[in-house]
Amino acid sequence: MKAEPRASHPLGPPSARDRGSVRRTNLALALRLLRDQGPLSRSRIAASTGLPKPTVTSLVAELVDLGLAAEGPTQREGAVGRPGTLVHIDGRHICGIGVEISSHYIHVLALALDGATTFEHRTALTAADTAADTVLDLTARTLARCTAALEQAGARAVGTAVAVPGVIDTPTGTVRYAPALGWRNVHVTEGLRHRLGTTTPALTLDNDAKLGALAEYAHEHAQVADMVCITGQSGIGAGIISGGRLLRGAAGFAGEVGHMPLDPQQRPCVCGRTGCWETMVGLDALLHLAADPDDHLHDPGVELEHRLTVLHERAVAHDARTLEALERVADALGLGIALLADVLNPGRVVLGGYFTHIGDLILDRVRAAVDQRVMAPDGGGCEVALSPLGFTAAARGGAHLALDAVYQDPGAAL
Repeated sequence: MKAEPRASHPLGPPSARDRGSVRRTNLALALRLLRDQGPLSRSRIAASTGLPKPTVTSLVAELVDLGLAAEGPTQREGAVGRPGTLVHIDGRHICGIGVEISSHYIHVLALALDGATTFEHRTALTAADTAADTVLDLTARTLARCTAALEQAGARAVGTAVAVPGVIDTPTGTVRYAPALGWRNVHVTEGLRHRLGTTTPALTLDNDAKLGALAEYAHEHAQVADMVCITGQSGIGAGIISGGRLLRGAAGFAGEVGHMPLDPQQRPCVCGRTGCWETMVGLDALLHLAADPDDHLHDPGVELEHRLTVLHERAVAHDARTLEALERVADALGLGIALLADVLNPGRVVLGGYFTHIGDLILDRVRAAVDQRVMAPDGGGCEVALSPLGFTAAARGGAHLALDAVYQDPGAAL
């Protein structure tokens, strides 16, 4: 759509400031259109936005000057007339940084505006046994490496978003409570800014499941407007997309599904309660069911993906204990998903994190459990699917969130 026309100003014509605001709005509108629809000619941009063609030509020129768009190749749009030159997202040198601090690792990832991964590094970690200051030290060092690598490549970051599992106070950048990390009232953005210096790009803190949901939604190119994205970590959370928007709730805490009281055995949870869903389906629950404590599946010094590969190999080899563990987790997962499907009626439930590494072993059983338990016919139209992003989703979502400033106001962000 085009910018809404202004009513006549009672004190005279619109000021330069007013005209500048309209231009910024239209510039952002054109850039988001290229993001959502892919390469377009100027005439297609004009038709989609309702803006005059001369205005679109001027906006495209500004986007090209900012390094956010590029031109070419040409494409004929009808049987007659000259072919039009396509305009597409560029932004190879404009990046957003996403960070995930999980109970098992620190993951730092930078995405360029065109979607290319320009930096990625993961550090193994046992967060529950590591002081918060030490975790922030490690995070800051990796962020400094990322920034240096971007600068060496001629790129720069417009912002950084940090994902943490738990209850987050985003405006203050504080982790109020993250039981999987053993954190209470940890000032993450302030701590990182102190370690990185005042020249660091804008820092934002958010919940890992919410940022993971943003990444899954971006990956789907908005094909599914109502979805629930379930993290698969030691803790279980959900990012909820409703009508194409991230659902945060009245105080921003929506999605703490891991603590739904579903466990009939009332096992103790790290949150201090008993009977939480994550005691049935979390990664630690699966490993506890599948292996004795001295088994190297529990060794935090071994990469998590390798441990999950070993688990998968045991299942394929028909190890009885592994198969029973997977069946129990699949049944419990179906129970909770069916409850969410009854309440939220999503078009898709996406299983992320560790579920992606064992999904081929449990997905059919989970789907059957959901179909059996959901009240609406055909599961209410809810499809259960595996994430294509795995353990990268939260960091990717953080990078997308950081880049969103460019899409909201390109000139100001740069």
